[in-house]
Amino acid sequence: MQPENSQPNQLNNPAPVASQTTDPVDFGEDIGPDLSTTAGRSEIRKATAASAMGNLTEWFDYGVYAVAVTYITFHFFPTEGGTLMALGTFALSFLVRPLGGLVWGPLGDKLGRKHILALTILMMSLATFFIGILPTFEQVGVLAPVLLVLLRMIQGFSTGGEYGGAATFMAEYSPDKKRGFFGSFLEFGTLGGFALGTAVMLGFQVALSDEAMMDWGWRVPFMMALPMGLIGLHLRNKLEDTPVFQELEERGEVQESSSLRTLIRGYWRPMLIMSGLVIALNVVNYTLLSYMPTYLEGQLGLDPKASLMVILVGEVAMMAVIPFAGSLSDRVGRKPLWFASLIGLFVLALPLFWLMGKSFPLAILGFAILGLLYIPQLATITATFPAMFPSHVRFAGFAVTYNVATAIFGGTAAMVNEAVINETDFLLFPAVYMMAACAIGLVATRYLPETAGASLRGTEIPDAHETGILADTDPETDAEVLVPRS
Repeated sequence: MQPENSQPNQLNNPAPVASQTTDPVDFGEDIGPDLSTTAGRSEIRKATAASAMGNLTEWFDYGVYAVAVTYITFHFFPTEGGTLMALGTFALSFLVRPLGGLVWGPLGDKLGRKHILALTILMMSLATFFIGILPTFEQVGVLAPVLLVLLRMIQGFSTGGEYGGAATFMAEYSPDKKRGFFGSFLEFGTLGGFALGTAVMLGFQVALSDEAMMDWGWRVPFMMALPMGLIGLHLRNKLEDTPVFQELEERGEVQESSSLRTLIRGYWRPMLIMSGLVIALNVVNYTLLSYMPTYLEGQLGLDPKASLMVILVGEVAMMAVIPFAGSLSDRVGRKPLWFASLIGLFVLALPLFWLMGKSFPLAILGFAILGLLYIPQLATITATFPAMFPSHVRFAGFAVTYNVATAIFGGTAAMVNEAVINETDFLLFPAVYMMAACAIGLVATRYLPETAGASLRGTEIPDAHETGILADTDPETDAEVLVPRS
């Protein structure tokens, strides 16, 4: 325990000295679920399910919205340029995410990860549900798109805390040497939400007539978000907060208050590096998963059902691979996987987009290859990003950095791609946009510290040289030496 006259560590003093506590902790040992016991394995499975369910709900909404752009346009923006306005509404929700990160992040570091995640999943699922019961432009005029924008902003605000909190929760629950493997299931939930949203929309399109789908069928998938959110809420309420946060509370080192200024002053370097990684990550992510249905239908002239099948096959292939990529990162490190993914996408984006425009089978092949190249980034988000910050500011550091970069480059990706193609008729622009983002990501990865296997405990930035897979540096080349984990 801390002495009575000691004070919690502040952001402008991010590296506390050992004398600040009379009861030092051996940060080289794991805390939390013991995977050698039945109870420990059950607990980590529950934590994984609770984290992934929120992500699944969040991305189910994005998946449904991406596929439902045609219906959204017809019912809420029935004017010239309506598709662009529908995509703009999608992007607008992302502009609120940094505000959500600024609010939820510090609260998560002060009150705990679990309490904030319970609030955000409820807000998120309710906002998505209400989109499904909104009146249309024909019924209430301009009030319809106004209400749609409002609900998308509520969804974005809650997502600003949901994703950072879920990633922090999962990273802090996972054993250090298997953080990549267990963390990958959070992104399994991301792809699962997209795939489920796509599959549900495709199922309704097949089962219903075009008239019924346009009239009411498009609403049902949005309404399904509420029961999904309630299931996630139930799973989260059954768990204790993360072992790392509980230890932080016991040691009196919980962050009492923080601001953007003090966060930037104390941790500008990891925030800058992470921003570069997120730019690459989300331009690729939202181009492939959100914009692709619109691109295949509107720009390449593919049948709507065929375009959904392309997306669905690709997403299922990505889901099958993602746990293996996460596990691989535990053995060889996060940086090698990021380098491989970014270089592969930079080299192959242009030819693969060209290939997708040739035929339906080649569209499936091209999208699947792009998706598999993207997996090493996606699979390691939860293991990489939370580990860039110490535990007392981890939620805030992750949430603010991730959501600011995502708001600027992620949520706008679909709108930028559509606008540039409409203006220039250059159908390969999405590939060029992805290449530029990957170039930024490569620079950021060069400066990314390796944290595979490192302990996330305490109020110092995790270091893989101490408890992770980095044993030393080669005295001749000054290169980091990896010690693979079995």
